[in-house]
Amino acid sequence: MFARRLIPSTAALIAFEAAARLGGFTAAAAELHQTQGAISRQVAQLEAQLGVALFTRVRQRVTLTPAGRYFADQARDILGRLGHAAARTIAFDGAGGTLDLAILPTFGARWLIPRMGDFFARHRDVTINFSTRVRPFDLRAEGIDAAIMAAPPSLPGLIHHRFMGEMLLAVAAPSLLRERAVTGPADVAALPLLQQETRPDSWDRWFTAHGLQRGGGQPLVFEQFLLVIRAAVAGLGAALVPSFLVKDELAAGELVPLPGGELATDGGYHLVYPADRETYGPLVAFREWLLAAP
Repeated sequence: MFARRLIPSTAALIAFEAAARLGGFTAAAAELHQTQGAISRQVAQLEAQLGVALFTRVRQRVTLTPAGRYFADQARDILGRLGHAAARTIAFDGAGGTLDLAILPTFGARWLIPRMGDFFARHRDVTINFSTRVRPFDLRAEGIDAAIMAAPPSLPGLIHHRFMGEMLLAVAAPSLLRERAVTGPADVAALPLLQQETRPDSWDRWFTAHGLQRGGGQPLVFEQFLLVIRAAVAGLGAALVPSFLVKDELAAGELVPLPGGELATDGGYHLVYPADRETYGPLVAFREWLLAAP
């Protein structure tokens, strides 16, 4: 447990941080609309409480001590996080505020981000901080409000909504097929294969669905679907990808569908968040928008 007697008042922290940042008590007093004497007293009380000098005082000038420089950095971080926490707490009673959202990189680039203009037009008081994740992670441990995942994690205390299904499509570049006769699913087994690393059994399922077995060669494995797609365009192999992710490449003729058609999966895309975020204003706004998105 921390010693409560060592925890300074917020007013003292604010006065000290301003004096440290601005290089003096007079400038801090002007910024905080206080007297120079009030700032000096709060800093002196803080030094007495901590038992260490934070400034050296020579005539009318003050300079941070090594301890003062360290504590100034810590105070700045603490005040920033406290302000952020206060703003997020207020957001529980309203829609405005900041949402920290983790997304799948290719899904985000190809599907979500092009639609976000509509969300921000409807919710101008919501800010979203986007980060990307490919592998499973703990939302609560990383301080993430919500995430879009291909499969919800089997952890207690999480709520998830499946908002979109998925169809897989085998595709390849015309250059790869130019000297190969690919007239049916069995011919695909002879092609080099490309695979996204979190879907290690996707090709096996595709071949099984067509009554076949995958060939003995090992697929080239990529972390992200975007890399799988670009590798397919470059003619490195056949890719099995969610069909909505390759609409542009199919329309441009960079990729063509392989025999076999689309394969339905039991997967899809889920909005996942901790139960204690369920009524958080920015998340409520994003959830309602996402679940109604075309």
